[in-house]
Amino acid sequence: MQKLKKIWLDGQLVDWADAQTHILTHTLHYGGGVFEGIRCYKTAKGPAVFRLKEHVERLLYSASVLQMAVPFSQEQIEQAVLQIIKVNEVEECYVRPLIFFGDKMGLNPQGAPLHIAIAAWPWEAYLGDKSAVSVKISKYMRMHPRSADIKAKICGYYANSILASLEAHKKGFDEALFLDYQGSVAEGPGENIFFVEQGKIITPTSDNILAGITRDSVLRIAQDFGLTTSQEEISPERAKSVDEAFFTGTAVEVCPIGKIDQAVIGQGQPGKITLRIKNVFEQVVRGNNQTYLSWLTFVK
Repeated sequence: MQKLKKIWLDGQLVDWADAQTHILTHTLHYGGGVFEGIRCYKTAKGPAVFRLKEHVERLLYSASVLQMAVPFSQEQIEQAVLQIIKVNEVEECYVRPLIFFGDKMGLNPQGAPLHIAIAAWPWEAYLGDKSAVSVKISKYMRMHPRSADIKAKICGYYANSILASLEAHKKGFDEALFLDYQGSVAEGPGENIFFVEQGKIITPTSDNILAGITRDSVLRIAQDFGLTTSQEEISPERAKSVDEAFFTGTAVEVCPIGKIDQAVIGQGQPGKITLRIKNVFEQVVRGNNQTYLSWLTFVK
């Protein structure tokens, strides 16, 4: 990793090594923080952040779920994201805003100081550079939608994802796949999932998942290209018999799936529609598709 200079912390630029917090930080103990994952891409016009507005909107929504009184506006946070990219002189990076409660013990965070940090660093594709990844259906269930507000990105939720990821890697797979409380396919630990059947793009309904911003982007791109899309309940048996499958997400981008459990998807390699979506998405995020230029915020 290149030497990075600063982290944005509570409105100030702090040296990377000095951006620290107390060991009794409430969020560290109980998981009551919120975060976003955002990507910035190198383009011909300089670095550009993909769908910045939507990410910060979701960050603030997540904060509202935990009744966090965020002392910065959406515009101020967006500008801070651009500032931290610029000051660290990175052309392409992953950005992590985090809002967290400070040092206070006890489950009720009321009265705890509130902090917001934004860091940026170069990060390659989350699941590596394989042409297609292998996926294990997890023994762990995706959280029940009535157990929490699943539209929020709350830190503690991801203990569920950690367990599934550890299980999958221990069994030799690249990633896990959750089923929901009804036994239908939900999503990955940090990704949404799509399937292709006879030329039709299918993805689980948004009822039991975090319906991601990249997921929304892919659905809109596919529809604009005249492809049929549908949001449906999908059984694991059906998922294993599709023609193509792929993950989407900020970290993972568009990632082909070659195997679910022991079932080979297609030929175990990226399918034609998956590759078409992947290629268009890569053009979009790098400013090479004028139709979606409004999704980019350029760092100036």
